[in-house]
Amino acid sequence: MDIRELTAAGTGRLIREKKISVQEAVEASLEQIARVEHKVHGFITVDAEGARKKACQIQERICAGEFAGPLAGVPVAVKDNICTRGVRTTCASRILENYVPAYTADAVERLERAGAVVIGKTNMDEFAMGSTTETSYCGVTRNPWNLDHVPGGSSGGSCAAVAAEECALALGSDTGGSIRQPSSFCGVVGIKPTYGTVSRYGLIAYGSSLDQIGPIGRSVEDCALLLDVIAGQDRKDSTSVPRKKYDFAGALRMDVKGLRIGIPREYFEEGLDPEVKDKIQKALRILEEQGAATEVFDLKLVKYAIPAYYVIASAEACSNLARFDGVKYGYRAEEYEGLHEMYKKTRSEGFGSEVKRRILLGSFVLSSGYYDAYYLKALKTKALIRQEFDRAFGRFDLIVAPAAPSTAPMLGSSLSDPLQMYLSDIYTVAVNLAGLPGISIPVGTDRKGLPVGMQLIGNCFEEDKMIRAAYTYEQIHGYERPELVKEGGSYGETV
Repeated sequence: MDIRELTAAGTGRLIREKKISVQEAVEASLEQIARVEHKVHGFITVDAEGARKKACQIQERICAGEFAGPLAGVPVAVKDNICTRGVRTTCASRILENYVPAYTADAVERLERAGAVVIGKTNMDEFAMGSTTETSYCGVTRNPWNLDHVPGGSSGGSCAAVAAEECALALGSDTGGSIRQPSSFCGVVGIKPTYGTVSRYGLIAYGSSLDQIGPIGRSVEDCALLLDVIAGQDRKDSTSVPRKKYDFAGALRMDVKGLRIGIPREYFEEGLDPEVKDKIQKALRILEEQGAATEVFDLKLVKYAIPAYYVIASAEACSNLARFDGVKYGYRAEEYEGLHEMYKKTRSEGFGSEVKRRILLGSFVLSSGYYDAYYLKALKTKALIRQEFDRAFGRFDLIVAPAAPSTAPMLGSSLSDPLQMYLSDIYTVAVNLAGLPGISIPVGTDRKGLPVGMQLIGNCFEEDKMIRAAYTYEQIHGYERPELVKEGGSYGETV
């Protein structure tokens, strides 16, 4: 039995049945990291010593009956913009290169209380600004399905680590598709929950009204189990909301009979790769055969989602990143004269080009004379997009969309044209603007062998419907593994 091939649910089950130990599960992950990390680069920090120590503690508590949950002893990775006390959290930026938080994010605390073992922090686009994980100060992450291609972003490290079987589960964050798009590119499952479902306390903010932590795994079941653990109201987060029900795993059943699925005409016209469209249409036919009803409809205002999103997100980023000035923590320029020059040099040297671009854009749209013309207009557009989705969910239980216009592009092909990179978020940003939940599931591969993802969008607080539909499809279609991990790591020497 190869522990690396197990889902998180399967690993947890064998640990509870005493067929494997927590130490064996953690060592399997660490061995895989040693075997493939120099190729994939999914991690910024691997806390091997801490993970081994935690594994021993968790095993003792499992034997004592203190931990009986489905994820007890399961290795989990955490995106490097989610704070972990005593383990550095860099946001893949030079300005936080050596920052070690004095506190832990609520989502990670919940993981630890469930007995999961955090093994390290994953690579990402700097401050979550990007769609390819190429803007990272720590170097690019590569797609395990083809090392010449990007894994997507900004949670590309988390998705690549799960796909490369370096860990069973990972936490990501989603501001405009940063869980769903890389999940699609890496052939894994990713959920962006309804805004407010998971506490943002300890998540280093990019766009506060848009950011949401969510699970990434190799199966719908794994993601539902992880969401069960991390969801919940948190008094430390004013945007956290109480929900009547948090039983996401309870939706894991094959039952889509009578489910109404809307297909936005605008999402399947010009700009979508024909192979992506074909795979999604075949997936929909499987759901139809199981009793779901599909219908094409118009979702007109989504064409304004990209400009509205980038105005709002950049404005919020400009405000949130103002705290990184070299005064209290983080990188500080070595040579400067006076406070203002220290600010300028620290930020010029500490931030990468994409972060600077979005700070400048945010400063512009918030400036006197342009606030009404851009920022206020974007907020009004956001409200109209939300109303458009409300009307759609009056007719449908779910909305289907691609997670990206194409499969993963080649490394280096996106950064030269930032506008084109922004347009790649066309199918995901509207979900964040409206605060809706979404899930990306793999629905096959293209002729190059790269994964295709299908996105299912639910109404607010109705994750159960999209989990049920995704689980139904997955039980019929199954899960494919990249050739890189099928080879058992024989493609390169151990680091």
